[in-house]
Amino acid sequence: MRDQMSSFDIARMALDINALAGARCRKMYQPHYEQVVLRLNPKEVPKCDLVIVRGQRVYFSQRDRPMPTHPPQFAMLLRKHLSNARLTGASQLGFDRILVLEFDTKDGRRDLVIEMFRNGNVILLDQDGVIIQPLTHVTYETRTIKRGEMYVAPPEPMDPRTWDESQLRMVLQESDRDLVHTLAGKMNLGGAYARNLCHLADLDPTQNASDIVDVGKLHTIFQNMVEQIENSGATAVVSTLFEPATNPLELDAQMDEHCLEVGPIQLPEDALTIEFESLSHAIDAWKGGYDSSALSRREAEKIAEITAPGQSDSEEEKLSRREGQQAAAVEKLTAKGAKQQDIGKMIQENWDHVESLLNQMNQSIEERGWDQTRSAIKEIEWIESADPAARTIRAKLPDEDGNPGQNVELYLDQSVHQNAQRYFSKGRKDKQRAEGAKVALADTQNRQKKVDKKRAKDEAAGRVSTIKRTKKFWFERNRWTMLSSGQLLVGGRDAKGNDQLVKKHLSAADLYFHADLHGAPSCTLKLKEGFELDPNPNPLLPEGVPSLRLTQSLEISEHSTDALAGAAQMAVCWSRAWGSGGAAATAFHAKQGQVSKTTESGESLGRGAFVVRGNRHWYKDLTMELTLGMVAINGIPLPMVGTHEAISNICQRWIRLSPGTQKKEQVATRIAKATGLLQDDVLSALPPGNLSLGENRNILD
Repeated sequence: MRDQMSSFDIARMALDINALAGARCRKMYQPHYEQVVLRLNPKEVPKCDLVIVRGQRVYFSQRDRPMPTHPPQFAMLLRKHLSNARLTGASQLGFDRILVLEFDTKDGRRDLVIEMFRNGNVILLDQDGVIIQPLTHVTYETRTIKRGEMYVAPPEPMDPRTWDESQLRMVLQESDRDLVHTLAGKMNLGGAYARNLCHLADLDPTQNASDIVDVGKLHTIFQNMVEQIENSGATAVVSTLFEPATNPLELDAQMDEHCLEVGPIQLPEDALTIEFESLSHAIDAWKGGYDSSALSRREAEKIAEITAPGQSDSEEEKLSRREGQQAAAVEKLTAKGAKQQDIGKMIQENWDHVESLLNQMNQSIEERGWDQTRSAIKEIEWIESADPAARTIRAKLPDEDGNPGQNVELYLDQSVHQNAQRYFSKGRKDKQRAEGAKVALADTQNRQKKVDKKRAKDEAAGRVSTIKRTKKFWFERNRWTMLSSGQLLVGGRDAKGNDQLVKKHLSAADLYFHADLHGAPSCTLKLKEGFELDPNPNPLLPEGVPSLRLTQSLEISEHSTDALAGAAQMAVCWSRAWGSGGAAATAFHAKQGQVSKTTESGESLGRGAFVVRGNRHWYKDLTMELTLGMVAINGIPLPMVGTHEAISNICQRWIRLSPGTQKKEQVATRIAKATGLLQDDVLSALPPGNLSLGENRNILD
């Protein structure tokens, strides 16, 4: 299975992109660090995405692909320079794996260079060829890809499409490798097309390239392959023939299981193949399903980074690392102390030898000075070096055979006994430090036992382990829940939150909910954004805690009746009606276009307030009741409140809440201790006012 596009593929893709010259570039996305998506609006054809997977492939796709709510920096820079730019053309540099897209913008020409070799890169250039920003900064032997540098393409390889028969014969005769490697390297074909060319020419790919006699046939077949680039269509090589499904999901499964290769040119006659309308259609059917899930894969990778063994900041992991470090320190200090004392004993055992070296050095320094003495000791095998500033020498003690052995440091102003005692003193200090490290190690091991005992107790009780986070989900700044349809409902906590929700997060497809009383939050019911089951659950979660992941592509075309009723109930439960002691309340929903900050002449609105015009859909006698359950969102354990129907259907552990007399702080403390959730998270999820606990399912003991 080929991981990277070949020069043939890029040549065809350049022609396909040129066919859409004049298209407007509307938006740029980066759902994954490896992937850049340009959303194009061509003339007289449907909108499409140009998908760039760094170092691997470029193709057109019309799949629905989730995009991050907060675009990465590179995507924002592309939007700054290429928004509404007109695509004027695409070209391949020679026969290399480099594709250049040219755009006409309000600020002049901009080029997007897509390098498909090695790890690949995407580079934005200005009209003078200066790099505005690369996806990845990198330095090669002959060029540097860095902002502000002039873009320099790699040395252009020979273009075999222009060769005549004599040039091909010369390349083969000068090669010292086999045929397939010569074609792949010298002609820049890549392994797949080189093997295909050998097969079509009926030549053994393992024979020496210099032994080829019928070069004319090889040249003719290669030129036929080149001509096929101009044609439309593409071929997929499969392991088993099948009838392509009309359902995209079924086709994805078929291609994922059976596809071995796709390409724009003729493939071996004995291969099992399926025809596609274009190279983009073939690549999209083969790899499009995987590429369209880039955002969810990136979220899963972030979770894996958090929860991977040795990467978490839990107390258990810290203690385990500390125990290993302290055990190593004990062993090292003990061995070092013993070695220092052994050296002291060796100095005493070789008293005459050491005293002789000290006397000779002191006499030489007194008579000839340091410079001549340092020159003279180069010829003495028993002395390695001398330090005039410290008045020390590095000398060697004799081993069992009388040859130079152990290296020691001797002070010239100290006696043999003093030099030996210095090593004894170092050894005692190291052993004392080792004893101190043993005490610290024992303390760590005791703490580790307590943590292990607590962890076992928490696992038996079903309590979760909290995960340290650098930032929270965007909706956690507000009140939030999941409805029975999986949709996300978000409500403001204060006037500022109300303004932000309506201005930033209420789109045309969403609905606005509000309880029919003063002091209620503005709520946004998202149509496409919500939660779905996570196929890669956090392995550290205890049994009974469902794993969900945030998605922006729910397969929902309209708001269901159950979801609307649930959203209305949550709107009143988040309002002041909860704390008033009432048993029921009223709410309404309206469309985005009905909600405005514009008032009638002479009127004004406070912060967080809105005017709703037109007909509203009313919900009356809504029950003041919530259910709190335990879930994991993108691997993070969190409490989630919602309607009893929604929470009980997804959560195995939940507790019902209703207005009452118990303080929410006390309830939050009880739930946090029983579940392992953070108390702040639980308190943030609870409704605004005192409450009463009802039916309990595995939340409180």
